[in-house]
Amino acid sequence: MKSILLTLIVSIFVLSGCATWKGVKQDSSDAWDATKEGTSKAYKSTKKAIHNATE
Repeated sequence: MKSILLTLIVSIFVLSGCATWKGVKQDSSDAWDATKEGTSKAYKSTKKAIHNATE
């Protein structure tokens, strides 16, 4: 019963920020784009650091 109630509350919070399913999908897309950008920067900086250390 607690898990059902918790799931319901979480769903309400997620959907309250977006009026439609399209809004939820857009928010997820924006979050994924930010994640890809952040990991790309981290990868490039790590690659550069390794290159500089091995020169």
